[in-house]
Amino acid sequence: MDPLAFAAIRVGAGALVLAILAARRGMTWTGPRRWGAALALVTYLIGFSLAYRTLDAGVGALILFATVQLGLFAIGLARGEGTSVKQVAGMGVALGGLAWLLWPGAAVTIDPIDAALMIVAGLGWAFYTLAGRFEPRPLAGTASNFLLAAGLFTLALPIWIGAAITPFGFAMAIVSGAIASGLGYAMLFRVLPSMGSATAGLAQLSVPVIAIAAGAAILAEVPSARSLAAAVLVLAGIALATLPWPSRRKPLDAPRS
Repeated sequence: MDPLAFAAIRVGAGALVLAILAARRGMTWTGPRRWGAALALVTYLIGFSLAYRTLDAGVGALILFATVQLGLFAIGLARGEGTSVKQVAGMGVALGGLAWLLWPGAAVTIDPIDAALMIVAGLGWAFYTLAGRFEPRPLAGTASNFLLAAGLFTLALPIWIGAAITPFGFAMAIVSGAIASGLGYAMLFRVLPSMGSATAGLAQLSVPVIAIAAGAAILAEVPSARSLAAAVLVLAGIALATLPWPSRRKPLDAPRS
């Protein structure tokens, strides 16, 4: 189906589900932070949907997640968040594993415009993730963001309303918006305040690995040896950057009587 129509239905379905869930908690519609989050969400949705017109699924995911990670890492540095050699090394290992996991084996031609759109989508998602770190009410905040984003798509109704929409595409947009986006993003906003920007980006690199595991468990897909090795590399990089290392300091001797 048309990419903009998919994005509009996706955000509309997410807004409806979240509005029902957050109806009793109240929502905030004003303030630069709220509108900034909504604009970041719209930027991500439009760039993501348009970029996949030509990009291979794996290449698109690689560009998106790498941009999100590097963008959040840069934002963290700009905000004065401390980093370490261990974090940088872990990020490098995880990104290397992600590239090995998602890059197709055969030669791939990448459209520069769609690649740029995916980079824009990644930056939009990075800023939306940053907004989640300062959201005091995750469910109500996510609902407000989605409703404002849906309103912005409604303003662009003349652009996408006449687009071709198949029943299957419509159903997938509803599922994507109501469950994967709406409920998923609300849970993301709930955990983001407890982690730094770089850590939040690193954690999201596990999404392709989760997809492989789900494909094996639900669809009976058999992962290749390359996929398994790359997935282990991604998880090892995330663990290296986020888990504390055991202390090497020896315990002090007991005082002598």
